[in-house]
Amino acid sequence: MPNVLIPTPLRKLTNDLSEVSAAGANIGEVLANLERAFPGVKERIFDEAGEVRRFILVHVNGEDIRFLDGLNTPVADKDEVSITPALAGG
Repeated sequence: MPNVLIPTPLRKLTNDLSEVSAAGANIGEVLANLERAFPGVKERIFDEAGEVRRFILVHVNGEDIRFLDGLNTPVADKDEVSITPALAGG
């Protein structure tokens, strides 16, 4: 199963785990299974239209899914998925 890195703001939903495993053939399935295991994650990652929120970055092995196949981006058992809240400042 892919390894999912959990950002600090979401760890209260994952029992303070910084890394979890979630099954799935693509990012959409991985995130759906993450929601099944840790209810409440979905509403923090997805907007009302079912898209990843603009201020949330999802990467597979360091590659932003927005430049790949989005939620259809395939993942393999040893892949690393990271969820990162985007930071802004000035």
